[in-house]
Amino acid sequence: MYALEVKKLSKSFGSIKAVDNASFSVPQGSVFGLIGRNGAGKTTTIRMMMNIFQPDSGDVILQGVKLGQDFYDKVGYLPEERGLYKKMKVLETILFFAELKGKRGRKTEKLALEYLEKFQLTDRKNAKVEELSKGNQQKIQFISTIIHDPDFIILDEPFSGLDPINTNLLKEIIIDFKQREKVIIFSTHLMDFAEKMCDHLAMIDKGKIILNGALNDIKANYGQKNVSINYSGDISFLKNIPFVEKIEDFGNTTGIRIKEATQTQELLKLLIDNGIQIKRFDANEISLQEIFVELAGKEDQDDLREVAHV
Repeated sequence: MYALEVKKLSKSFGSIKAVDNASFSVPQGSVFGLIGRNGAGKTTTIRMMMNIFQPDSGDVILQGVKLGQDFYDKVGYLPEERGLYKKMKVLETILFFAELKGKRGRKTEKLALEYLEKFQLTDRKNAKVEELSKGNQQKIQFISTIIHDPDFIILDEPFSGLDPINTNLLKEIIIDFKQREKVIIFSTHLMDFAEKMCDHLAMIDKGKIILNGALNDIKANYGQKNVSINYSGDISFLKNIPFVEKIEDFGNTTGIRIKEATQTQELLKLLIDNGIQIKRFDANEISLQEIFVELAGKEDQDDLREVAHV
């Protein structure tokens, strides 16, 4: 039995279909990514899961039972649009959100102070929230989300506004929750974060789930005809090689799609024979970014074909 199941959720705003028959399952003790570009339907899906929006159709199932108050008592939710009380003091704010979830007393205050120390904000505990930078406000929002030790943690674009050091700290805390068999669901349009952190994911594009499953299975399925390389030189000659189907530059790496998985060695020989200095050559390797570009790009091409037929 899954910890959480989203079944055929749909939501429209006027003529706009924000979420279209979305379904996915979240295993217990996993980090689950709801990924997609901006405006794809991630936040609307999460808001339906949190009962902020009522779906036009579909259900969210918690351990076999339709979602109810029991779930909302156990969840920590970080919304995309942050909602702190600007005039409240930092520690006061954290303890206020803890009390809303039934947590109070010295133990809760001690935990709040420990989190403030982790995020190097102990000296700001008596400052008003409005006096903090946006990044520090984001940290306070995150602490307020997890202070009651929730069983389910739902984070909508959690890394927004954080520098690399605090992003890594956030990751460490999320992994700690995972190791304690909590369920973490986060949305992001940043594929590298999702690839590094997620066990399972669902990719949403234009309101539809276009990919769903365990990350390792997804990459194995899509990576059989892909090579990821890091190199020096000019590989433009590959455009004229019949068995090379696609070349995609991702900055630090380049993805090459070939017709058959058995042609990887032939590709490597071609690169070496043409004087390309190979720094890294990963056969049957594909990044989540490459998969997304392939799938989302296909959706765009399908839409263009539909328009052409009108």
